[in-house]
Formats: sequence, structure tokens, C-alpha cells
Amino acid sequence: MTIQDVLAMLGGLAVFMFGMHTLSASLEKLAGGRLEHWLEKMTSNPLKGVALGAGVTALIQSSAATTVMMVGFVNSGLMKLSQAIGVIMGANVGTTATGWILSLSAIEGSGIAAIFNPTNFTPVIAIIGTVLIMFTKSDKKKTVGTLMLGFSLLMFGMSAMSGAAEGLKDNETFANVMVMFSNPFLGVLVGALLTAVLQSSSVSIGILQTLSNQTGTITYSIALPIILGQNIGSCVTALISSIGANKSAKRVAIVHLYFNVIGTIVFLSLFYIVNAFVDLPFMQQTLSSVGIAVIHTCFNVLATLLFIPFTKQLEKLACLTVRDTPEDAEREVPMLDKRFLNTPSVAIEQCKNVAFKMAKLTRKTLLMSLDLMSEYDEKVARDIVENENTIDIYEDNIGSYILKVASKDLSVYDSQIVSNLLHTIGDLERISDHAVNIMEAAEEMHEKKIKFSPSAEQEIGIMVKAVTEILDMSTNCFINTDVALAKEVEPLEDVIDGLRTELKNRHVERLRNGVCTIELGFILQDLLTNFERVSDHCSNIAVCLIQIKENSMDTHEYMNELKKLEKSEFMDEFNQYKSKYALPD
Repeated sequence: MTIQDVLAMLGGLAVFMFGMHTLSASLEKLAGGRLEHWLEKMTSNPLKGVALGAGVTALIQSSAATTVMMVGFVNSGLMKLSQAIGVIMGANVGTTATGWILSLSAIEGSGIAAIFNPTNFTPVIAIIGTVLIMFTKSDKKKTVGTLMLGFSLLMFGMSAMSGAAEGLKDNETFANVMVMFSNPFLGVLVGALLTAVLQSSSVSIGILQTLSNQTGTITYSIALPIILGQNIGSCVTALISSIGANKSAKRVAIVHLYFNVIGTIVFLSLFYIVNAFVDLPFMQQTLSSVGIAVIHTCFNVLATLLFIPFTKQLEKLACLTVRDTPEDAEREVPMLDKRFLNTPSVAIEQCKNVAFKMAKLTRKTLLMSLDLMSEYDEKVARDIVENENTIDIYEDNIGSYILKVASKDLSVYDSQIVSNLLHTIGDLERISDHAVNIMEAAEEMHEKKIKFSPSAEQEIGIMVKAVTEILDMSTNCFINTDVALAKEVEPLEDVIDGLRTELKNRHVERLRNGVCTIELGFILQDLLTNFERVSDHCSNIAVCLIQIKENSMDTHEYMNELKKLEKSEFMDEFNQYKSKYALPD
């Protein structure tokens, strides 16, 4: 084997690994936030977890990505360790799909058989993928094109490695080295190290399949321990990911390691015990890439069947390995986890979930401040201040995390969601600030023992009801992604603007008649300003949501168009709200 062959092998490996990465990333982008919904819908039934884990991993072509997501979900408190175990087992089964795809390159012959040989159809897929990327505007079509190109690169890399490895067929030194790996301990070690370095069992399986097809020196006695070692090496990614995570997340990585280590020990022990007594005749026979895919699949399926009845015992073993300490109970679970950044669509879903919690807390805090207008309570006032500080933390955490997500390769739709979240969390934080301002106005009136006149109280009560409704509408449309509800916010916001002007005019009239004081006038002015600003921020939240759905990000243009509308629908809603919140004569 010449230096040119070595370079060709390394070049083929580079193309192969890049193709695998591109294929996996494209599949993840197409799946979008649905990955998170699928993985979060786990129950205590491990069989469902196995099925879902296998399906998701086969879809995204990466058991490492699935396992790392499990570490992140458990670390964030979204999933329990017992739920993650089934998914991890399923991920080991799902990752075998790659071996079967790669084994297609071994198909020979003509006619129908030739159709399934990647050498014949990969160039066509590459051309179609390139056309979709270069000549289409749809983000989804471009992602499909990238997926097709990733698959093509995978197969081209495999072909390049195969061509470079052909010179090893008659190399005695290589044959002698491969015979050494028939030692089960050495074979497991080499398989584990190779996969740990490459950070992908799919890539290491592909290399083994290439050598098997081209050299004819890979026998069952050599392949078996290497394949089982490759499963152990695939645990490294999750173990690295668990560094800095909480104890539960570390246990996820440990369960993955135990599953493969114990499975390897059990099956190698049984296999070699049987071989010692029976002397299995096929051990020295060479096998093709299909045979490697069969061994890989059989081991993972049988290991999963072995462990399914013992999931609780596996969980206990992980808990004994990573023990709890008294301090762990006091540690706060992080809201967002950096591990999700490797799967941007899942990271965005987590941002949305945390933003929903922020929205609910903001609504609760403002309603608490509005209640203080009628009955002041010092404890409630303190809770409002604490909530406002918590909302500030929400904004800082989500904002910092979103900036990291934004640096990833996002689809146009995901980019719009990221922009929407950044705007919305800012509006929610400002609403919480206005809640504190309203609380301080109520506190001032309580300390000075002053009250509005009965007519002023009645009018303020109407304004409070309108603000409460627009707050409920905007938070509900944001949390439920309800565009129809979002379109009802702006007419009410216009009514609240009109109420503020009318209340100011009525207050001036009461001042002239000596019914109200200047001091109360200043407080009323502050309250009306805060009410009107809250409604503005509610309008911003609704408009952002509408823009995402209508694929428009120009807020001023949208608002101008909306103001110009003379459609009966908008005016009907405006008139209904105006009638509903009409001030008494």
C-alpha cells in the first residue's frame, strides 16, 4: 500500500465523516422541534421508550445525538432517569440502521440488483440535492437538498475508502495485524478506542465494512469483538457531555456505558463458552459488510431484550455508582442546558418552554399588582418584587442562550422564532417592571392613607379590567401560538389608548370641581401611563406572533397596514371592546 493509498483512505474517511455529519444535521433540522415532543412523551413503560429511541435514532442517524439529548433532558428536569433508560436502549438499536444503508455498496450484479447499489444512484441524488440547494428558495427544500448531498458524500467517501483499501488485500503485514484482533480482549479494546476517537460508531462500522469488502481478511472471530467494542466506544460522547451536569444526568451516561459493557461481557462470554465446546465452524470464515450489519443489529437487539426486564436494576446500579449527597437536594435545576445546542431545533423548543413559564409568571405578577389597587398587602408587594427579580433572571438566561442558538445553522422559520423570542422576553420583562410601578403607586396610597373618589375608582376599575383582558389574550396567544387570538389584541389596545385619554380629561374636570387633589392626580397619571405601556407591550407580543406566521418581520409596516384597514372585522372588534369598556356618563 503506497503513501497515495494512505492519503486516499484518509481523504475518503474525511468525506465519509463530513457526509455523516451533514446527513444527521439535515435530518435533525427537518424534524425540528418535533424531536423534543417525541422524546418528552415518555411514560414509565420502557418498551415505548425503546421504540421511540430506535425510531428517533434511525431518523437522525446518530445514537450519540439521542443520548446527549437524554443527558440534557434529565439535567433540565424534563425527564426522569427511568424514562431515559428505554430511549438509550432503543438508540443502540436505531443506530444499526446506518450499517444496513452502508452495506448497500456491497450489492453486485445487473438488472434489479443494480438499482440498489449506491454507485449507480448516488450521482443522481447528488445532482438533485445540488439543484435544490442552488435553485430553490424554500428553506425546507434546501434542507432536503443538503440531506441528499450528505447521503451522497457518505457513499462517495465509502467508495473512496474502498478503492484505497483494495491494496491491502494481498498485504501480509495487514493480514497478520488483523489476526491479532481475533483475541477478544484486544479486539474489544481496538473497537472501543477507534469509536471513541472518531466519536461515531457509525463511522467506525463503515470503516470495518470497507475493510471487509476490499481485503477479504475480516473473519467472524475478528469482527465480533471489534463490533462489540465499537458499541462501548460510542459511550464516550455521552460521558463527555455529562461533565458538569447534575447527578441524574451523569447517571444517564453511566447507564449507556453499563448497557454496552455488561452486554459485551455477557455475549462474548456465552459465545466463547459455546465455541469452546462446539467449535463453531464459521469463526474463520470471512464476512461481508452485510454480515457486519447483521452482527451489529443482532447484538444490540438481543442486549436490549436482555436488559428490558432489568431497567430498575440498571437504574439502581447507576445510582450506586453516582451517589447523591445532601447538597444535591438544595441545588437548583438549570432552566436551559448547553447540551441542547448540538440540536438547535430542540434548543429552540426549550427556549420556548422556559419563555412560556416566564410569560405565566409575568401575568401572575401583574395581576397581583392590580389587585393591590383595591386591597394593599405587604406580603403580596414583597412577592411582586421577588417575581420581578426572577423574571429578570429569566430574560438574562433565555437571552444569553438564544444568542448561542442563533450562531448555529438555523432554518428560516427557526431564525424567525429566535427573533420573536428575543422581542417577546423583552416585552415580558418590561411588563413586570410596570407591575412593580403599579405596586409602588398602591403602596404610596396605602402609606399616605389617601383614596380616589368613587367615580375615579369606578373608572380605574374599568381600565384594570381592560388591561387584565389584553394581558390574558397576549400571554395565551403566545403560549398557545394562537394567531386568531393575537389578531384580537390590537383593537383592544386602541380602546385602552382611548380610555387613558378620556380618564385624564375626566381627572382634569374633577380637579376643576375640587373633587380630586393634585397629589392623587400625579398617582393617577403614573397608573394610566403604566396601564397604557402594558397594553403596548401586549400588542408587541401579539404582533410578533402574527409576523412569524405571515412571514413578515417589519413591525412598522404591519402596524401601518393594520391602522389603514377599514375592514368590518377590525372595526367590529374595536367597537365591541369600546362598548364593553365604556366609561359611565
